[in-house]
Amino acid sequence: MADNDSRKGLRYATEELLTWVERVHAPHDTGLDAAFQAPARHGMPAIMLGASEGKFLELLVRLTGATRIVEVGTLAGYSAIRMARALPAGGRLWTVEYDPTHAEVAREAIAAAGVADRVEVRVGAGLDVLPGLVEHGPFDLVFLDADKQSYPLYAEWAVANLRRGGLLVGDNAYFFGKLLDDSDGARAMRRFHELCAEHFDSVCVPTPDGLVVGIRR
Repeated sequence: MADNDSRKGLRYATEELLTWVERVHAPHDTGLDAAFQAPARHGMPAIMLGASEGKFLELLVRLTGATRIVEVGTLAGYSAIRMARALPAGGRLWTVEYDPTHAEVAREAIAAAGVADRVEVRVGAGLDVLPGLVEHGPFDLVFLDADKQSYPLYAEWAVANLRRGGLLVGDNAYFFGKLLDDSDGARAMRRFHELCAEHFDSVCVPTPDGLVVGIRR
């Protein structure tokens, strides 16, 4: 159940509460923890998914039986490892990272986690790399966690390259709390929401910064 306050945005989560539920439901083993801590060790921004969001993404892969996944925005490989571990035998994940240094950190983390056989890290801007992945589609799941200005264009690519019934998942859908601002970035993110609603059966899950999940019609 919910109440009027929580429906309007009040959250009952505290740091202690979140730590406890993550420890129970989304614990890290050595491979996951190494990837999660890699940004701090390498001077990278710590902008990866949280443990609970990562576990949710892993469960989505298992629930859908996804075998072909595209991720835009690799960082240190944490979310790629989460998804790759849920792939069945023969499954494949292509992840796109703009920064070559980040990509190399991710490759090391992915190898250390034991999933290098099913993950390919491609380096470059998402809009430049995605056309080269089309031959491997149609895909079962596309996960976006990259430059927010390009989300509408990534969504259009997903519409064209996801199978019917495939999932589009987009992080930071609240645009860091600035979704309704009068800015180019906010307008781009609102357009992403509108495209999702147009082509997918979709919802914006109220994670800390919003997570859009849509099923391709």
